[in-house]
Amino acid sequence: MPSFDIVSKTDLNEIDNAINGARREIDTRFDFKGSKCTIERKEETITLFADDDMKHKQMQELLKGYVTRRKLDAGALEFKDPERASGNAVRQQVVVKQGIDQKLAKEIVKAIKDAKLKVQAAIQGDELRVTGKKRDDLQDAIALVRGLKIEQPLQYVNFRD
Repeated sequence: MPSFDIVSKTDLNEIDNAINGARREIDTRFDFKGSKCTIERKEETITLFADDDMKHKQMQELLKGYVTRRKLDAGALEFKDPERASGNAVRQQVVVKQGIDQKLAKEIVKAIKDAKLKVQAAIQGDELRVTGKKRDDLQDAIALVRGLKIEQPLQYVNFRD
């Protein structure tokens, strides 16, 4: 039976390249001269550290811009609430989304079932497997999921006949 997987993976090497580009621009921009603004990544967490709110907002925009330039979806970045550090400084955690969480997976499965398509969707860990008898039904399922308003970038892989 034909099937495909719905996954959400972000290439961390491309994220590193985007962070390095943003760092270079921060080092050369005049409005960041003499500041202690940094961007660091550990596993799937990026930490933004800025001297004040204005520089913090600029760093967010730089990061989003460089991620987009690397042909990644900026929706893969989940910005947590900024927190105050020493003095006027601001620190913020940014999580790179990897995999589909259970809540979102259940929403997608429910949407597929409500559409009465002749396919079955099954949650397998942090991805979804959709199977059906006909290739056209699977393509309809892909179109349906693309039509949903989901902020997280999704990829459709392992399409098998």
